[in-house]
Amino acid sequence: MSKYFHITTYGCQMNVHESEKIAGILSEMGYCACEEIEDADIAVFNTCCIRENAENHAYGNIGMLKKLKARKKDMIIAVGGCLPQQIGKADVLNKKFPYVDIIFGTHNLGKLKEFILKRQSGKKTVVEIEDGDGVICEDDKPLRTSYPNAWINITYGCNNFCSYCIVPYVRGRERSRRSQDIVAEAKALIEEGYKEITLLGQNVNSYGNGTDDLTFPELLEKIAKLDGKFRLRFMTSHPKDFSEELARVISENRKICRAVHLPVQSGSDEILRKMNRRYTATDYIKKVEILKKYVPDCAITTDLIVGFPTETDKDFGDTLNLVKRAGFSSAFTFVYSRREGTAAAEMEGQIPEEVSKERIMRLVELVNSQTRAQSAEYVGKTVEILCEDFDKKRGMFLGRDEYGRMAYFASEKNLIGKFVNVKINAANGVSLTGDVADISE
Repeated sequence: MSKYFHITTYGCQMNVHESEKIAGILSEMGYCACEEIEDADIAVFNTCCIRENAENHAYGNIGMLKKLKARKKDMIIAVGGCLPQQIGKADVLNKKFPYVDIIFGTHNLGKLKEFILKRQSGKKTVVEIEDGDGVICEDDKPLRTSYPNAWINITYGCNNFCSYCIVPYVRGRERSRRSQDIVAEAKALIEEGYKEITLLGQNVNSYGNGTDDLTFPELLEKIAKLDGKFRLRFMTSHPKDFSEELARVISENRKICRAVHLPVQSGSDEILRKMNRRYTATDYIKKVEILKKYVPDCAITTDLIVGFPTETDKDFGDTLNLVKRAGFSSAFTFVYSRREGTAAAEMEGQIPEEVSKERIMRLVELVNSQTRAQSAEYVGKTVEILCEDFDKKRGMFLGRDEYGRMAYFASEKNLIGKFVNVKINAANGVSLTGDVADISE
């Protein structure tokens, strides 16, 4: 009789990839993935605590399983990731949800099989949170679920300690994987037919710092030289470490996408100082200019926070001005979320919710107007799209160009995993629609 697992993932691509690693562990134990959590013998919540909404969402979904657990007493519920790794939160989870069977953190994900066997052997609740910076495991066998895209961790943890961010406290200090392991993983994925590889790290630009391994530009170039037709992306880049060498490597290697995510967070020097970002708005614009010098058509995306403690109207105006100067392709915009345990949580001058809401609306409208204008420039052009999926509601295939712009198109053939030339005939905000001109692979 088949046994099933269901994973609920919160947060960024890094969490998505870690869920693939969890799925790989469960698959090796003989479990099969299922769509509905009600059908699962093991339900895993891979949590995120970067923003309060993600944390509250996780609490709500875990709470909804109380009745299901009462009906299915042999069902195992596991909660892992960043949320339980926070100091004291494992105890909160254990008390708030006594029917949860396993609680584990970010540093011991690879031991999930051991925890499951402990629970199945009769231990009532398994709570395993490891302190420290964690180890790098090269024995992971992720069950990848995002073909034709694949993610590769190149670093874990973070050394930056931005004042608003909980990451260094829940993922530990920065540590890099060996370059030969990363290149070998990329080579294997390309040989398996994956068409887009994304290198992941809290700050990919600082890869190899403190070791005698390659720099990040050297690593990027080495992977870009691998045989086969594929795209290479990376995220996230910290502006303070973005180098001219990296811009040059992007310009000289066509497999590296002309798209860079470079989070600025604010356009105010005073707010950037309080965020501990270690650059000014002028420094950031200089990095943008260096990138555009080498890669004139590069699409730059960013992260922006409004409502950071003490942010004035002038500070917010500086952010609007920077957005206009940088000409972002798109942006992830957030209202500041107070995270217990961070330096910013203790700052005076917390901004009223109504002020933050008004500012975020203005910022989103500005960003969207720039995105719409850039999308409109696609109309009438033919662009190469990597087909990623099929949208059942629209009845159309979808995929992105190298700049990250999404396009929808119809086809009687299954084109997932194919590079398709699409003539764009309409633009709608961040997305495009068009007709297939031909298949390039």
